[in-house]
Amino acid sequence: MPLSPNARGALMMTLAMGVFTTNDAFVKMVTPEMNVGQIMFLRGTMTLVMLVLLARHFGLLHQIRLMFSPIVILRSAFEIGAAVTYISALAHIDLAVAATILLSLPLAVTFGAWAVFKEPVGWRRWVAIIVGFIGVLIVLRPSPEAFVPASLFAVIAVLFTAGRDLTTRRIHTGIPTLLVSLFAALTNTLFGAILIIPMGGWSPVSASALGHLAIASLLILAGYQTIVIAMRSGDISLVAPLRYTSLIFSLTLGFYFFGERPDGYMAIGASLIVASGLYAFYREKRRVRSLAARSIRPTATIDEGT
Repeated sequence: MPLSPNARGALMMTLAMGVFTTNDAFVKMVTPEMNVGQIMFLRGTMTLVMLVLLARHFGLLHQIRLMFSPIVILRSAFEIGAAVTYISALAHIDLAVAATILLSLPLAVTFGAWAVFKEPVGWRRWVAIIVGFIGVLIVLRPSPEAFVPASLFAVIAVLFTAGRDLTTRRIHTGIPTLLVSLFAALTNTLFGAILIIPMGGWSPVSASALGHLAIASLLILAGYQTIVIAMRSGDISLVAPLRYTSLIFSLTLGFYFFGERPDGYMAIGASLIVASGLYAFYREKRRVRSLAARSIRPTATIDEGT
């Protein structure tokens, strides 16, 4: 039985959060051995090879020029910024903490939609955005004793990722998802290569680290595909809240792989972020329904009079 657009989007978003978070765990494992640029280059090279083979298999290489659409280029620029800052955060803070800060992404997308695309945001959603920001502050614990400066990389990653998601929604449906992913992998790989020397040069790569990055490349490939499909399928108000499933994945992986045990501050902060995000989505859904009802009502009146 074929899935509805909403069901397809929900499934893809949940899957995307699972594979992205697992990718984060494998990347975090290799951060003690190599710098961010080397990680991006090695993981990106493996991912790029697989994407080229897939594009060739599906006969998409003759459409390669579609990758150079301005909106695809802009999306990839945001993707690079997100990769650099988030991997930098993973190298210094707990996986669960980084993932929790990333939970504020839907609120950042709402803010970005208002700031860039002039989409209306009511006072209730503004309150939700403020509450979510307070939740992020609680997770960051901005005091001289507890604050970890590297956690700001995760905050910056949220802003870059919000830009990526907003531009993804504006990519023409005629551009295949695989080509969008291919361009993202290509630019991430090239930028990673550029960063290797400024970030300390090439480090020897152990067999275990290479294996971890190989797994991460498979996961990032799946993540590229599923996140684009999710953002281009179904209603954003239904699909986007499923980002919060990443908290379940990050807490589980952080505990089993790194022995992380979240404290009360993170629990409170995560609760505020999730609650405010879900409320913002609820208000957005009501707004969309209200606009739809207003647009239908005049038509219904005309039909009844004929």
